[in-house]
Amino acid sequence: VKPTTPRCSVPKAVPVGKSASLHCHENEGFPKSTYSWYRNSEPLSPDSKSSKSHNSSYTLNPATGTLVFHAVHKGDTGRYSCIATNDAGFAKCEEQEMEV
Repeated sequence: VKPTTPRCSVPKAVPVGKSASLHCHENEGFPKSTYSWYRNSEPLSPDSKSSKSHNSSYTLNPATGTLVFHAVHKGDTGRYSCIATNDAGFAKCEEQEMEV
């Protein structure tokens, strides 16, 4: 079963140096969906160390759809969206702005 549009929660504004948690979830898809996050339409690597865009530290869990920034900085500002994917297809949530 193709995933439905996931529900994404993105904090509107986060003070520099604070942590931020972004969540993405849908429960119609079968088999269970995996989740990927995008900032300004660029995919975020599941491993922040291999992220070429900037030196942000974050943890991305593709199984739960949770993206946690340990200490945000200005470079983390942007439009975030998430895609839920399984064998039957994928669905994307609306982009949401996070300001740092």
